[in-house]
Amino acid sequence: MHGRNIFPVVALLIALAPVASFADDAVERGRVQAATCLGCHGVPSYTNVYPTYHVPKLGGQHKEYVVLALKAYRSGERQHPTMRAHAVRMSDQQIEDIASYLASLK
Repeated sequence: MHGRNIFPVVALLIALAPVASFADDAVERGRVQAATCLGCHGVPSYTNVYPTYHVPKLGGQHKEYVVLALKAYRSGERQHPTMRAHAVRMSDQQIEDIASYLASLK
């Protein structure tokens, strides 16, 4: 009897393995792609010189927020020349990957 009770758990783990691997792959792709982002957004208490403003730290930010923000910069809905210049070159997949990576930082 005991052997049959474990079967559903093993089957579930096997079924979910590709999902976990895909999520890990997205984080790794995002880590590589986010190198440019971290030049500004990875510096604690970073303030831009001109015009002077605080650059938000994005590590640990909610994935959904990063996706929406990058897509808004890409479309021009959110206005920031530097962010727009970066976002217009990003595909939806790149945005998802970068957001996955940033959300993975705690």
